[in-house]
Amino acid sequence: MGMTMLGKGRKAISMILDEGSFVEGKIDEYTLPDIGPGAVIGTGSLKGRKVEVIANDAMVRNPRFPVVYSGVIGMEEAYKMATAVYKMIELDKNKPQEEKRPLVLIVDTPGNGPGKVEELFGMNKATGAYQLSLAEARQHGHPIVAMIIGRAISGAFLCHGLQADHILSLSEEFQTMIHVMPLAGIARITKRDIESLTELSKTNPVFASGAGFFYKLGGLEELVHNVDDMKETIDRHITEIYKCNAEGNSEKCGPWGRGTLGKERGGRETRYRVIQMMYDEFARVEEQYI
Repeated sequence: MGMTMLGKGRKAISMILDEGSFVEGKIDEYTLPDIGPGAVIGTGSLKGRKVEVIANDAMVRNPRFPVVYSGVIGMEEAYKMATAVYKMIELDKNKPQEEKRPLVLIVDTPGNGPGKVEELFGMNKATGAYQLSLAEARQHGHPIVAMIIGRAISGAFLCHGLQADHILSLSEEFQTMIHVMPLAGIARITKRDIESLTELSKTNPVFASGAGFFYKLGGLEELVHNVDDMKETIDRHITEIYKCNAEGNSEKCGPWGRGTLGKERGGRETRYRVIQMMYDEFARVEEQYI
């Protein structure tokens, strides 16, 4: 079994970025708000290329919100992350596309853990703002690569990872976990017993939590089998995204591109049939509404 990177977001930053280049808490000269201690954000360089990094520190607890610990992305953390992305967009808005700085997301989160106060104040708005900021960053030409080093679970992965142009993951020997929710949660919602779901999870990529299954679904562009290869792999994918954007093929990246990968790998064959059915249905009623 390989070395686990669970809970080692800061170590991953030091392995991926050029030595001594990471400046935490700042986007150029802008200082980020002193909230959300679990959100590790800053500027560094990757093989000489300036990048922004957003990670989460699973070793700290948010003293204001006791449910935010062990890598959970809470309301403060999500707002802080969104603020960083929008500041990056603002600073690079007048730069040519090839100079829009890349964003590297380092993912190790067990999900969102909102308490009553966070729900009242707008946990959904915070995570929604972060997710939207990443989508807008891609639209503005910023290459975004997500690197899963541990857990990528539930709504936290939805906002911190799934909006990336390319998603990479350490392979399963590093104990990586990728899924929408634990089987116990699926059992409560579907009313199926946990035993049958456990059996399904061994063969069905929809229920399974391993990186290999998510790769088959098209969710991952590449599996990384050696931690020392993370830096080189991320840099290569950043270059690929720049090229894709320059050629006007941005749809090959991001969520839509991953659907295509899933079809090619035999993991999401039904998706395209459903999309075609929706197109056909729309065509039948289009003249009535447009």
